[in-house]
Amino acid sequence: MSVKSEYFIGIDSGTQSTKTILFDATAGEVVAGAARPYDLIDGLPAGHKEQHPSAWIAAVRETIAEVLSAAGIDRAQVRGIGVSGQQHGFVALDGEDRVIRAAKLWCDTSTTDECVELIERLGGLERTIGLVGNGIPAGFTASKILWMKRYEPENYARLARVLLPHDYLNLFLTGRHCMECGDASGTALLDVRRREWSKAVIEAIDSTLISRLPELVPADRPIGLLRPDLADEWGLPRTVRISPGGGDNMMGAIGTGNVREGVVTVSLGTSGTIYACTNGPVIDPQGEVAAFCDSTGQWLPLICTMNVTVATEMVRTRFSLSHDELTVAAASTPAGNDGLLLIPFFEGERTPNVPDGTGVYFGLREQTYSVPHFARAAMEGTTLGLNYGLNRLRDLGLAPREIRATGGGARNPVWRQIMADVFDAEVVCIDSEEGAALGAALQAMWVCGNADSTTDEAPSIQSICDRHVRLLEGTRTRPVHQHVGIYREMQTIHDRIGRDLGPSYSAHRKLIAGR
Repeated sequence: MSVKSEYFIGIDSGTQSTKTILFDATAGEVVAGAARPYDLIDGLPAGHKEQHPSAWIAAVRETIAEVLSAAGIDRAQVRGIGVSGQQHGFVALDGEDRVIRAAKLWCDTSTTDECVELIERLGGLERTIGLVGNGIPAGFTASKILWMKRYEPENYARLARVLLPHDYLNLFLTGRHCMECGDASGTALLDVRRREWSKAVIEAIDSTLISRLPELVPADRPIGLLRPDLADEWGLPRTVRISPGGGDNMMGAIGTGNVREGVVTVSLGTSGTIYACTNGPVIDPQGEVAAFCDSTGQWLPLICTMNVTVATEMVRTRFSLSHDELTVAAASTPAGNDGLLLIPFFEGERTPNVPDGTGVYFGLREQTYSVPHFARAAMEGTTLGLNYGLNRLRDLGLAPREIRATGGGARNPVWRQIMADVFDAEVVCIDSEEGAALGAALQAMWVCGNADSTTDEAPSIQSICDRHVRLLEGTRTRPVHQHVGIYREMQTIHDRIGRDLGPSYSAHRKLIAGR
């Protein structure tokens, strides 16, 4: 007798596209996937990165319809939907849930002055970290709200609800305003230790802001059912549950099986992230590690760098290289790249916090002025930037047993060896290339199981990930001892240059602006 399959939809709404998968929980495999690209708004001033939320809605509508059509399944067996979304974006709604203005995104650095001002209002960085567990770096949501209040008072007067990108999609799917603590911890409005809104930060912006923030919900329970009109549109049952979802990093953690201590995930996308699951909050007194909650009821200390594949793509497109040609070029130079080092802070950097940063090639001379050296410098420089963050996590007591790599760069064998050597740890890829979308589907499976169970017999998120997250053992890469020493020396130089050039970056920006 055949067992009926149960299906879960995972949505990953990112900066460049929305990707949706249909996951067969019985077979343990993705049976269909679809994607829709979209762009940032053109023509904005330097540092301003914005997007129309309507693009996300259209992409979700189209990709869900496409995966259901492509899979040809019994749609009555779809049980849940989970949403992963880019973190930190500010979606401003009026009293009728209409979008007031384009969303300012995670990569928007136009609110740097507001970050500084908020920290000063709160009594300095140390007190800010004491209040919420985090600093307020460029990109976090709190400074975007203050920016709107200051520069767009008419829009701010209309503001009735503050949501993050994935919350806005949850509102679309269920009609409910809510936020789970993983994504909320990236706003700088949440006390991550207590999982409560911080009265002090809110009042530093506007004492009335608390009424505009959504309800905080737990990670392990559904937030509601799919709206009947959408169920009818997609031919789904009206019993489909929507999970709380979370930020892309939180869903990426689930999708890579990073739901217990000892595992570290490295994501190589436009930006780069390193994060680990912990049983308690990990607070960095320097404010460089983001003390996030995760989306399973635990915590997710995280480092984010803003420039990763943007560096390799810059080299690849400038020299008209295919992806394979870029790999061959990088492989043709030795570890250490004959001394050519890239500091890839092209449009500012978040870790270390250099919002006015620019890119710097260090060690450029006739021997290193070549395409292969530029290619390897992009891979090594971005990895050293990520390792700066991994070393901060180590300083705070984390001891990674294994690094799981995801994102486009992880599949590159040359880059993967560089990671193993720089991190001095084994690196292995995940079978699924859509970690955040898979994480969203697995979270939906978990919360539906919890909702259906009246006992403690519902599967844990750990057991679900152990069953469904598969490692590609053929990609497991071990560090080369001789290379580890080379990169350790390069790390010292990389960190020193990034730190010492901070004031020069600001002066250089002013010089360019004055022309």
